[in-house]
Amino acid sequence: MKRGGILHPQLSRIITGLGHRDGLVIADAGLPIPLEVERVDLAFAPGKPPFMEVLEAVLGELEVEAVILAQEIHSHTPIAFYQALTERLSKLPKVGQNLEYIPHQEFKARLNQVKAVVRTGEFTPFANVILLSGVVF
Repeated sequence: MKRGGILHPQLSRIITGLGHRDGLVIADAGLPIPLEVERVDLAFAPGKPPFMEVLEAVLGELEVEAVILAQEIHSHTPIAFYQALTERLSKLPKVGQNLEYIPHQEFKARLNQVKAVVRTGEFTPFANVILLSGVVF
Protein backbone atom coordinates (compact mmCIF):
# COMPACT_ATOMS: atom_id res chain seq x y z
CA MET A 1 0.00 0.00 0.00
CA LYS A 2 1.23 3.49 -0.83
CA ARG A 3 2.30 5.28 2.34
CA GLY A 4 1.17 8.81 1.48
CA GLY A 5 0.76 11.46 -1.15
CA ILE A 6 -2.00 10.99 -3.70
CA LEU A 7 -3.73 7.67 -3.11
CA HIS A 8 -6.22 7.92 -5.99
CA PRO A 9 -4.79 5.41 -8.50
CA GLN A 10 -5.94 7.17 -11.66
CA LEU A 11 -4.66 10.59 -10.55
CA SER A 12 -1.38 9.11 -9.32
CA ARG A 13 -0.89 7.36 -12.70
CA ILE A 14 -1.58 10.56 -14.63
CA ILE A 15 0.88 12.65 -12.61
CA THR A 16 3.54 9.96 -12.94
CA GLY A 17 3.06 9.91 -16.73
CA LEU A 18 3.33 13.66 -17.33
CA GLY A 19 6.27 14.87 -19.38
CA HIS A 20 7.77 18.31 -19.83
CA ARG A 21 5.09 20.96 -20.59
CA ASP A 22 2.21 18.45 -20.43
CA GLY A 23 -0.94 20.04 -19.05
CA LEU A 24 -3.03 18.96 -16.08
CA VAL A 25 -6.18 20.89 -15.15
CA ILE A 26 -7.63 21.24 -11.67
CA ALA A 27 -11.24 22.30 -12.27
CA ASP A 28 -14.35 23.44 -10.49
CA ALA A 29 -17.52 21.36 -10.71
CA GLY A 30 -18.87 23.22 -13.73
CA LEU A 31 -16.02 23.31 -16.25
CA PRO A 32 -17.07 21.51 -19.46
CA ILE A 33 -14.57 18.73 -20.12
CA PRO A 34 -14.07 17.54 -23.70
CA LEU A 35 -15.02 13.87 -24.18
CA GLU A 36 -11.60 12.97 -25.57
CA VAL A 37 -9.71 14.29 -22.53
CA GLU A 38 -9.22 11.97 -19.57
CA ARG A 39 -11.39 12.97 -16.60
CA VAL A 40 -10.60 12.30 -12.96
CA ASP A 41 -13.91 13.04 -11.27
CA LEU A 42 -13.36 13.57 -7.55
CA ALA A 43 -16.56 15.58 -6.96
CA PHE A 44 -19.01 13.90 -4.59
CA ALA A 45 -20.98 16.84 -3.13
CA PRO A 46 -21.10 20.64 -3.53
CA GLY A 47 -17.73 21.94 -2.40
CA LYS A 48 -16.28 18.50 -1.81
CA PRO A 49 -13.50 18.00 -2.33
CA PRO A 50 -12.50 21.67 -2.33
CA PHE A 51 -10.37 22.99 -5.18
CA MET A 52 -7.54 24.24 -2.94
CA GLU A 53 -7.16 20.88 -1.16
CA VAL A 54 -6.91 19.02 -4.46
CA LEU A 55 -4.50 21.63 -5.86
CA GLU A 56 -2.30 21.34 -2.77
CA ALA A 57 -2.18 17.53 -3.05
CA VAL A 58 -1.23 17.73 -6.75
CA LEU A 59 1.42 20.40 -6.11
CA GLY A 60 2.97 18.06 -3.55
CA GLU A 61 3.74 15.59 -6.31
CA LEU A 62 4.06 17.59 -9.54
CA GLU A 63 6.87 19.87 -10.70
CA VAL A 64 5.08 22.86 -12.22
CA GLU A 65 6.84 25.30 -14.52
CA ALA A 66 3.92 27.42 -15.76
CA VAL A 67 0.30 28.13 -14.86
CA ILE A 68 -2.68 29.35 -16.90
CA LEU A 69 -5.81 30.93 -15.40
CA ALA A 70 -8.88 32.53 -16.97
CA GLN A 71 -8.85 36.35 -17.02
CA GLU A 72 -12.37 36.30 -15.61
CA ILE A 73 -11.00 35.10 -12.28
CA HIS A 74 -10.17 38.79 -11.56
CA SER A 75 -13.78 39.94 -11.77
CA HIS A 76 -15.98 36.87 -11.13
CA THR A 77 -14.21 35.04 -8.31
CA PRO A 78 -14.35 36.08 -4.64
CA ILE A 79 -11.23 38.07 -3.80
CA ALA A 80 -10.20 35.82 -0.89
CA PHE A 81 -10.21 32.73 -3.13
CA TYR A 82 -8.37 34.53 -5.93
CA GLN A 83 -5.72 35.89 -3.55
CA ALA A 84 -5.15 32.53 -1.87
CA LEU A 85 -4.80 30.81 -5.24
CA THR A 86 -2.42 33.31 -6.82
CA GLU A 87 -0.36 33.54 -3.63
CA ARG A 88 0.07 29.76 -3.59
CA LEU A 89 0.90 29.54 -7.29
CA SER A 90 3.42 32.40 -7.10
CA LYS A 91 5.36 30.44 -4.44
CA LEU A 92 6.12 27.66 -6.91
CA PRO A 93 9.87 27.96 -7.61
CA LYS A 94 9.72 27.68 -11.39
CA VAL A 95 6.49 29.56 -12.05
CA GLY A 96 7.68 33.12 -11.32
CA GLN A 97 6.61 35.16 -14.35
CA ASN A 98 5.09 32.09 -16.02
CA LEU A 99 1.60 32.85 -14.70
CA GLU A 100 -0.61 33.56 -17.72
CA TYR A 101 -4.17 34.89 -17.89
CA ILE A 102 -6.28 34.15 -20.97
CA PRO A 103 -9.98 34.62 -21.80
CA HIS A 104 -12.19 31.81 -20.47
CA GLN A 105 -13.22 30.81 -24.01
CA GLU A 106 -9.56 30.32 -24.91
CA PHE A 107 -9.01 28.46 -21.62
CA LYS A 108 -11.79 26.02 -22.56
CA ALA A 109 -10.31 25.60 -26.06
CA ARG A 110 -6.95 24.64 -24.55
CA LEU A 111 -8.56 21.77 -22.67
CA ASN A 112 -8.22 19.72 -25.87
CA GLN A 113 -4.42 19.89 -25.43
CA VAL A 114 -4.12 18.73 -21.81
CA LYS A 115 -3.51 15.18 -20.61
CA ALA A 116 -6.32 15.19 -18.04
CA VAL A 117 -8.83 17.29 -16.09
CA VAL A 118 -9.35 16.73 -12.37
CA ARG A 119 -12.91 17.74 -11.45
CA THR A 120 -13.40 18.91 -7.89
CA GLY A 121 -16.64 19.74 -6.11
CA GLU A 122 -15.73 23.44 -6.04
CA PHE A 123 -18.62 25.84 -6.67
CA THR A 124 -16.45 28.99 -6.86
CA PRO A 125 -16.72 30.61 -10.31
CA PHE A 126 -13.64 30.27 -12.54
CA ALA A 127 -11.80 28.06 -10.05
CA ASN A 128 -9.83 26.37 -12.81
CA VAL A 129 -6.11 26.17 -13.48
CA ILE A 130 -3.93 24.60 -16.14
CA LEU A 131 -0.67 23.38 -14.63
CA LEU A 132 2.17 22.83 -17.10
CA SER A 133 4.56 20.17 -15.94
CA GLY A 134 8.21 21.01 -15.50
CA VAL A 135 11.28 18.83 -15.09
CA VAL A 136 13.03 18.20 -11.79
CA PHE A 137 16.54 18.68 -13.18
